Amino acid sequence: MPSRPDPKAIESVLLGGEPVYSRKQAVELSGADAELAGRVWRALGFPTQGDDDPVFAESDVEALRIAHSLREEGVLDEEGVVRFARAMGQTMARLADWQTSILSTLVFKDGDEASASPLMNRVKELLPDVERLLLHIWRRQLAASTARTLAVMSNNGDIVPNYYPLIVGFADLVSFTTLSRELDEVELAEVVEGFEATAADIVASGGGRVVKTLGDEVLYVADSPREAADIALRLASGVKTHVEVPDVRVGVAYGPVLTLHGDVFGTTVNRSSRLTSFARPGTVLIDDGLAESLAGEDGLQVVKVRARHAHGLGLIQPYTLRRDFEPGGH
Repeated sequence: MPSRPDPKAIESVLLGGEPVYSRKQAVELSGADAELAGRVWRALGFPTQGDDDPVFAESDVEALRIAHSLREEGVLDEEGVVRFARAMGQTMARLADWQTSILSTLVFKDGDEASASPLMNRVKELLPDVERLLLHIWRRQLAASTARTLAVMSNNGDIVPNYYPLIVGFADLVSFTTLSRELDEVELAEVVEGFEATAADIVASGGGRVVKTLGDEVLYVADSPREAADIALRLASGVKTHVEVPDVRVGVAYGPVLTLHGDVFGTTVNRSSRLTSFARPGTVLIDDGLAESLAGEDGLQVVKVRARHAHGLGLIQPYTLRRDFEPGGH
């Protein structure tokens, strides 16, 4: 019978060597103090280890050494080092789970028991290219994020860098709970993945950014009212054309947003969520802030509808957003 892949062997390949150091040894070799090393390790998302357990590889020691040098050289203070570690740890944990899911799907086909060789070979083949690709994408995203932040600061000199006006949209799969009862796990996963993939393509191609996906919901942001409107309308109509996916409803709001840890917070986000819950399948509802910004935009119709009460937000005035295909906008 073919053997399953050995986790220790895979770990050795990925870490560039077997874990041979205890926590105490790793701390001593890195030059970091024990408290910082422990905080960084936990921030990366790993459990606290016993002093004598050989769970640290040479690459782990190097990571701790880098964290220590960042603080010692004054590049970051201790809190900054820990925050950077937490940001990378949480992001990479999700990325690793996602990539493992893709890889296991490619290797384990038709429910056959997989042997260690195909997976190990695939890992060894992919690792160098994935590392280069990961570094390039990170640099590209960092450049784009920095440019956006500098643009916001230059246009609004008196604002806080992570609190500024932004357009927030929610796209929600209709009747997802019912669908989850009717489909098995594999079929439901296909629906969710299809929805997320389609939504991500629409948002990115329209100039927006996906903040996060929540299975039956996608949260995204955009800087331009027109871009946000086009994305919302494409989501409401584009996903609808996929037979295996139920209709989508979209809510979009414009206002001040707190950006923190790669997420967005505030009343604007909550208002967008409430508008989504008010929307009918296949439609887009926007708030008065975005409606005002879209006034006079060619090819769009903004129609005031009945005001609704939203718990915690008071009275919300929604507007229906749709395409205007009539010449001259009439």
